[in-house]
Amino acid sequence: MRKFAFIILSIFVVVGCTPRKKKTKSGPMNRFSTYYNTMFNSKEAFNTEMQNRTKSFKDNFYEAYIPILTTEDVATEVSNFGAGNPMTNMSGNKGPASPNANSTMGGGPSRPSTSGKGASILQIAEAKALKTISKNSVLVNGVEKNSYMFDAYMLLAKSRMYQGKNHEALDALNYIFNNMPKHKRINTARIYQAEIYAKLKDYQKADRLFVELKDEKLNKEEKRTLSIFYSEMLLKWGKKNDAVTELEEAFEYNKVRKTRSRIAYLRGQILAELGKKQEARESFTTAYKYAYDFEFEVKTQIQIAKTFDNTNDNYDEALAYLEKIAKKGTYASRKNELYYAMGLLALNAKQDKDADSLFRKSISAKVSDPQIRGLAFSEIGKKYFAQDDYLTAGAYYDSALAVMTYAPEKARLTELTTNIKKLSKNYYLIKKNDSILALTKMSKEQQEAYFAKHIDKLKAKEAAEEIERKRVERSKGFDTGDYNANSMFANSGAGTFGDINMAGDNKSTFYFANTNNIPRGETNFKQIWGNRTLADNWRYSAKSQTIEDLKNEALGVTTAPDPRRFEPSFYTEKIPSNSSDIAKLKKDRDTASLGLGIMFENFFSNSKLATKTLYDLVDGQPDEDTELKALYQAFVINYEKNPGAEERAKTMILEKYPYTSYAEFVKNPRDKNFNKSSEDVQKKYEEAYKLYDEGKYQASSELILKTIDENKKDALVPKLYLLNAYNAGKSAGKEIMILQLEQIVLNYANTMEGDKAKQLLKYLKSDIKLEMTDGEGKKIAPTEPQKVNNAPNPDEEKSIKMRSIEATPRPGRPGINQTEGPPKPKMQAISPDAADASIQQLKSEK
Repeated sequence: MRKFAFIILSIFVVVGCTPRKKKTKSGPMNRFSTYYNTMFNSKEAFNTEMQNRTKSFKDNFYEAYIPILTTEDVATEVSNFGAGNPMTNMSGNKGPASPNANSTMGGGPSRPSTSGKGASILQIAEAKALKTISKNSVLVNGVEKNSYMFDAYMLLAKSRMYQGKNHEALDALNYIFNNMPKHKRINTARIYQAEIYAKLKDYQKADRLFVELKDEKLNKEEKRTLSIFYSEMLLKWGKKNDAVTELEEAFEYNKVRKTRSRIAYLRGQILAELGKKQEARESFTTAYKYAYDFEFEVKTQIQIAKTFDNTNDNYDEALAYLEKIAKKGTYASRKNELYYAMGLLALNAKQDKDADSLFRKSISAKVSDPQIRGLAFSEIGKKYFAQDDYLTAGAYYDSALAVMTYAPEKARLTELTTNIKKLSKNYYLIKKNDSILALTKMSKEQQEAYFAKHIDKLKAKEAAEEIERKRVERSKGFDTGDYNANSMFANSGAGTFGDINMAGDNKSTFYFANTNNIPRGETNFKQIWGNRTLADNWRYSAKSQTIEDLKNEALGVTTAPDPRRFEPSFYTEKIPSNSSDIAKLKKDRDTASLGLGIMFENFFSNSKLATKTLYDLVDGQPDEDTELKALYQAFVINYEKNPGAEERAKTMILEKYPYTSYAEFVKNPRDKNFNKSSEDVQKKYEEAYKLYDEGKYQASSELILKTIDENKKDALVPKLYLLNAYNAGKSAGKEIMILQLEQIVLNYANTMEGDKAKQLLKYLKSDIKLEMTDGEGKKIAPTEPQKVNNAPNPDEEKSIKMRSIEATPRPGRPGINQTEGPPKPKMQAISPDAADASIQQLKSEK
């Protein structure tokens, strides 16, 4: 018995000490546990995020391009990620993961959803994928043995890509390339690698990878994914024609209705931008054929109308088709959008009257898309803008801005309306002053007769308005919706805010229960507060002025009627009779006309209207300064773009103002050596003047001399020297100032500064006394004579300051405030440096 026990014990010892080959964790059970543990949770977290994005996804049809793949596509396809029975599909050879919808031009990924603890769902998916890898990865001699690691690393890469962590996503893909290079789905990883490089804007590398992949043997799903990613990458890269070609392939590879419709829509957008309207229209028609929801159908019809080609398409048939569908079922709720589409159709067919009528119908119809309503207002505004009726156009643009939702278009219109409002101020000032000036030329009897006619018209107008108001009240029945002070229902007490029915009967008197109350309330609100945007503290925000507001403000029109409005004396007593008041009216009118002409060119590039306005101003015989500026602007606007239109201005400048810098400019406007004033020098001049104004004469002088030394050819140099002479008069005395003024006369005789220096010299040389003061203008010694009190005077200082902010004329388009030309320096006699040296010598002698 002991013998047998010894033998059995020996066997156990031998077996226990025998070396064995270690088993890996790459068997079926390990793959099973890999899927149904952390990777399953990672996949579920990823899918949850995709589903959240699906719910919040909304197409923006006003962007230049729509994305092909939406979040909904991603969620649907990713839900199949790793699907199937893991016991029957152990190789890991599944279909490719879905593409990233937010890699397109649609504006980037949506805001990630977060869990209750604050971590985003994609971060959870990433963490779970990492946990799966750390627990189940089987790396033997540089080769991954667990095939499910491909899915884990792909999920890790995509979770990071959706978070914008593109470099980290590439790291995850690199593990696949290094350790699973022979995996059956390796091309899927390479497709995503190329897509991530595209997201990093390394388009050349992405293009090379995509081209290499096109030569590989890809399955159908990989071809679909590749064609979509590649076409969008080409579009981002700016290769639009190549993108169109690739989209044609994408359309053939992708059989899903929704994807096909979006591919066709995007292709149509690109073709329209390339000017290929007929091809674009055909592509949009295809998109409509495969349209997957009602919104997409309506927006596609708008694009079809926008690309209507009058030479190849039948206008009447297309219009009849849109009119027919606008009456059907759910399309009836989108009449305003379809009327807008019809308006675009008529516009492209050169049927301007039809277009205007249809756009107005779109505005009056019930709103289904505020942006479309705004675009309809904008289209009507464009018509008036093209007719140079900027003020009417501005009124429609104001209405468009009130309802538009697309920020880039709102920004464009905001800039345009801002310019129109600037122009309107000048326009209505001119109109008002012209009317007053015309009245000043009438006799007392003519004025009274004129206003008597005006009063008759005013009475007739108000009587007609009163009749219409009463007619509307009668036609509406008892509840007219008009409860203003003049209404017969003003004191009825019905429908007041907060009058809630507490009796429990069916006739509710709650304010919003009466449909007439809402438009009435809106009207009353606008009368009190004007147009307001929805914002916090709206009561204290600035009211946005419309063109009509600016018109009424400029013309002095008030909403409350004056009780004396039917008396002629109410108007005649306001007509100025003083010659200085009349002269000021004309000066203001002429200045506004000059600004108006410059605005026509600078804001709207309307050279023809700008030139006419400026020449009309010259014909009105303004003062010499305004006339010279108007002639100069007329020359600058036309000498390159409209040869011949500038001849009158050139001739008048050379004849009437031969010694000005303007004359030098019109002789040779293309002279590159012509002096120009830089913005930096203008700022330095303003700083120097501020120091002078504060009494810091020494600091002002130092800044001036430094600026001149660094910008010896700048057009503001004469002004700088003149201001320095003023500094000398305040700090160094009259004799020093005279020396500097004489130098300005010698060097800049044919400039306004030279003329000013001559005038000052005549005044100062009448009583020459030398004085010395410190840098603050204080006397150095009590025995010194008084400092110069007669130069400069405040008016002269003010004129220097005003001229300092005027821009310098130069070839090309001038600015609005470009009024005074740069002096053409004539370097003769003593140089400025020599003059400064003599000044310093005189100071040292003193």
